Amino acid sequence: MKVSRRIAPKGRRLLMMLAVMLAVATQPVQAETLLVIGDSLSAARGIDRDEGWVNLLRQRLDAEAPGQHRVVNASISGDTTAAGLERLPEALETYHPDIVLLELGGNDGLQGLPPQRMQDNLAQMIDKSQASGARVALLGILIPPNYGQAYTKAFADVFPTLASRYDVPLVPFILDGVALNEDLMQNDRIHPNAKGQPIMLDNIWPTVASMLETASPGNSAHASHH
Repeated sequence: MKVSRRIAPKGRRLLMMLAVMLAVATQPVQAETLLVIGDSLSAARGIDRDEGWVNLLRQRLDAEAPGQHRVVNASISGDTTAAGLERLPEALETYHPDIVLLELGGNDGLQGLPPQRMQDNLAQMIDKSQASGARVALLGILIPPNYGQAYTKAFADVFPTLASRYDVPLVPFILDGVALNEDLMQNDRIHPNAKGQPIMLDNIWPTVASMLETASPGNSAHASHH
């Protein structure tokens, strides 16, 4: 009996430790929120929204890690960087994203707006997103030389300049392999069709996957909000 009394407290402590470990192990994983702030290229203009690359990203994440990611598509067709900047704070407050994917600038370029203004707007969006605790990736776009080579180069330089300044990942051209292929574009030659969307996701996926891999488990700045 003396032996059993000495062992009993240890046994109880062991059972308590196992109970705590089991409770921790069975807690649901906090879903990481990815917020896409974009224009018509991300809003699936002209096709079924379910066929767009953002929904394909949602499906791929669900297949690879069920229940661990939430994808919010806050993209609006026609948005410029100025419009995106204006609505970003509310989106950050509403969704508390862990990752923000910025896909804006194409409409600035098509309208011939100053590249420096576009750069300033995107810089503020990166600042605000990072200040909220989110990690940011830039999804770059290139434009045809409608406004001359100097404008086209100044426009294209904005994305790598910001990526270097803020040390954020950059997808250089989300329409790579799509834009010049008539079979993958809608009749307007601006927006990809449904067949082009998986290629857009393939262009973006390595960056997103890398950001998710480098995230610290259980160390989300927004854990309290989920």
